[in-house]
Amino acid sequence: MEASEVLLARFLALHPKAIDLSLERIERLLEKLGHPERRLPPVIHVGGTNGKGSTIAFMRAILEAAGLMVHVYTSPHLVRFHERIRIARPGGGRFVSETDLVEAFRHCEAVNAGAPITFFEMTTAAALVLFSQHPADVLLLEVGLGGRFDTTNVVSHPAAAVVTPVSLDHADFLGNRVTLIAAEKAGIFKKGAPAVIAPQDPEPAAVLEAQAERVGARPFVGGQDFTVHEENGRLVYQDEQGLLDLPPPRLPGRHQHVNAGTAIAALRAAGFGNLPASAFEAGMLQVDWPARLQRLTRGRLVRLLPEGADLWLDGGHNPDGGRVLAEAMAELEEKNPAPLVIVCGTLGTKDSSGFLQPFKGLAKEVLAVPIRAQAAARPAEEVADIARRAGLRASSFPSLEAALASTRNTVWEHPPRVLITGSLYLAGDVLAANGTPPV
Repeated sequence: MEASEVLLARFLALHPKAIDLSLERIERLLEKLGHPERRLPPVIHVGGTNGKGSTIAFMRAILEAAGLMVHVYTSPHLVRFHERIRIARPGGGRFVSETDLVEAFRHCEAVNAGAPITFFEMTTAAALVLFSQHPADVLLLEVGLGGRFDTTNVVSHPAAAVVTPVSLDHADFLGNRVTLIAAEKAGIFKKGAPAVIAPQDPEPAAVLEAQAERVGARPFVGGQDFTVHEENGRLVYQDEQGLLDLPPPRLPGRHQHVNAGTAIAALRAAGFGNLPASAFEAGMLQVDWPARLQRLTRGRLVRLLPEGADLWLDGGHNPDGGRVLAEAMAELEEKNPAPLVIVCGTLGTKDSSGFLQPFKGLAKEVLAVPIRAQAAARPAEEVADIARRAGLRASSFPSLEAALASTRNTVWEHPPRVLITGSLYLAGDVLAANGTPPV
């Protein structure tokens, strides 16, 4: 049997563009496949710029704690493609098996019969086939890019559509103003379905609410229809259905409070409001989402650092992601002071200066590294130059390992806190090299 890697490589050659936002090709293929998108469990569709994956992770943790069967579709993956497709199982979902993935890929490839189609369209079709073949109580479906013309926007009647915080990213595809990006994200709102809008800046909030009203969706707006805040070390969520007094989320950073609140709001809006309070409590404590302020405590890369150093990993890569990540690092600094060293690799398509600027005055140094096997990656010296122009001390290294090992050459007053960040692709390289891939 062909390995999934062979089939994935073939899919890359079926369309000249890696990204070509349109629904025509996926709708054609799904029709030939017998419309698997019409044979799905209730779907919670999640778009936005930042926090999509974390919001989905909170929902999955809560639902599975309640004993429900949950399918999950997210992208991109960190180490293996299989991470994108989580199939519901009693006791908790599992990444799709190699056998099932290859069978779905081969079926979709045969039905497509060589017609032009993007990699994401082909693989999403395979995911929908798999989800339609396995029973579940709910499917948590993450938007790939944008919303209106995203491949996942073939679900016509979602149980709820969710938009997490919107900010500038993918400007070459979605527009160079946050209002334009919000309009694209709002394209997942459907008539009659709840439109859950996470707390937003005023401009995107206005666009999202207006679009929800325009299509006849039922807006459920953060800060108005639901609130979430910290009180006495607890997470307090409230909406018209009542109040939940919960333990603080396992995922660190205050931005995760917003994601947790949005997840709860989405579940309640989608008809899962009667879950026991214990499920929401367990969800806060059991949630797991790799490469989002993940602390690495073991592995090959950890052993390269000075004794006592902390190693953190985050896939943040846009200006808003840099802002919330810097805030989280500042919060850690208040609790446990340590010199912050940033190991950074970025793509040329991202606003790397905007991402790094929030760390000015917080980070002692930026160690710039290349990203393995990514044609769009910035050279390490270019990343270092961008960091210097953002007001940060920076140097470049030929590899991630060399950058981490260099921290042993400095005499530290306190062991450093090392944060690897700048790209989810870099995060994937880190987890693979460290020997701690997602499971």
